[in-house]
Amino acid sequence: MKDFEAIVGHEQIISHMKNSILQDKVSHAYVLVGEAGAGKKTLANIYAMALQCEKGGPVPCKTCDSCKKANSKNHPDIIYVEHEKSSSIGVEEIRAQVVDDVLIRPYGGRYKIYIISDADKMTPQAQNAVLKTIEEPPDYAVFLLLTTNVDALLPTIRSRCVRLDVRPVSDALVKQYLMDNMHVPAYQVDVETAFAQGNIGKAQRAAEDAYFDEMAQKVLYMLKYASKMDVQEWVEALKKLSDGKQDIYDYLDIVQVWFRDVLMFKATREVDNLVFKREINAIKEQASQRSYEGIENIIDAADKAKVRLQANVNFDLAMELLFLTIREK
Repeated sequence: MKDFEAIVGHEQIISHMKNSILQDKVSHAYVLVGEAGAGKKTLANIYAMALQCEKGGPVPCKTCDSCKKANSKNHPDIIYVEHEKSSSIGVEEIRAQVVDDVLIRPYGGRYKIYIISDADKMTPQAQNAVLKTIEEPPDYAVFLLLTTNVDALLPTIRSRCVRLDVRPVSDALVKQYLMDNMHVPAYQVDVETAFAQGNIGKAQRAAEDAYFDEMAQKVLYMLKYASKMDVQEWVEALKKLSDGKQDIYDYLDIVQVWFRDVLMFKATREVDNLVFKREINAIKEQASQRSYEGIENIIDAADKAKVRLQANVNFDLAMELLFLTIREK
């Protein structure tokens, strides 16, 4: 497992976590907020390891018995709350793994730490069960709630948690990480950095996925030749590309990166700042054919398509609306 020093960015959160240990001011409940892949689990895991470390310092020593157990996800006093349904965490699961369990004192550590990933998936009943425990916790209990959607948590839960926002890191840090740790070649690193949008998890996934570059090229082909496609052909092509809902968000990210390049070139006529430099001829053509407002509308339409898909709007309808916006010059 990594330690704090190996984490890219998030200096304020790391400083807060270290100081809470140094000053013995550990809160009973934290909520870590950020998009998937932003680093919430990594931060929670390292903080839990540090809290239980036998050396008692602000960073885990990684050599003591407690750190070794935490590293192997085998520490009896670090509990990862699990759930059977992918869409929800039920009250019975919370009662069994948290409410009833927290009454048992730690087996060996100073704390008993509960890490609840996807905390926004807790049902209202499950959240109320957690709330009662957070309101009157034993001295040794620490709750780490991880969420991509903090507004889905009860206001009463949010008010009792220290909120830590896991924000995107700079493109410079992402690019450095990709080159130094993932050994991404120079010709590809700009594309993967732009795709990641400050999310190290997304950057890592793109670098490790042999299909990523091929996927990006297929999406670009569709964008370059959209004017020669009809709406049904466009939707069917996207369906063939995508074998899961998550993939379509990646494609929509590529759409936005492409049209930001078109917008950038139209405004500056410079190639150096483009992500898809190798596509300069197609970018020039698109920039000459489209208005500033039209390009901005497409970028906004891709955002709207993401929102519609998250709201379970019909896939075909969401993609048709995006396609019609792209076809408008």
